[in-house]
Amino acid sequence: MKLRRKNKFAAEVATSSLNDIMFFLLLFFLIISTVANPNVIKLMLPKAAASQQLSKKQVTLSVDEKKQYFIDKKPVDPASLETELKTIMAGIAEPTVVVRFDKTLTVQDLVDVLQTGAKLNIKMVMATSK
Repeated sequence: MKLRRKNKFAAEVATSSLNDIMFFLLLFFLIISTVANPNVIKLMLPKAAASQQLSKKQVTLSVDEKKQYFIDKKPVDPASLETELKTIMAGIAEPTVVVRFDKTLTVQDLVDVLQTGAKLNIKMVMATSK
C-alpha cells in the first residue's frame, strides 16, 4: 500500500526585504561618495581619453571660471601664486601639482599657470574628467 502526502514541501527563499537592503546600500554609497570628494570647488573640467593616477602626496591648484586661484581649497592671490607654490613645495623631493582648470577659461590662462610651475621646476599634471 502506497501512502501519499496531500501537501508537497516546496523550498522558498524570502526576497521581499532584498529591495530595502539594496536601496539602503545604494543610498549609503551615494552619500559616502559625495563626502569623500576632497575638492569642494565646483569646476567643469575638460575631457581626456586617457587618465593618469598619481601615488605621491599631491597639491591641488584649482582655478575657477572667475579666475580665482585655490591651493588645496585655500584662496590665493594670482600675483602671489609663485611664492605660495614655492613655500608649499619647499620640503618635497619631487614636487607635483594637480592643476584643476575650468574649461571655460582661455588656454593663455593655463599656459601662465604652467609657466609658473616650470619656473619653479614643479611637475604640473592637469586634471580632466572622463
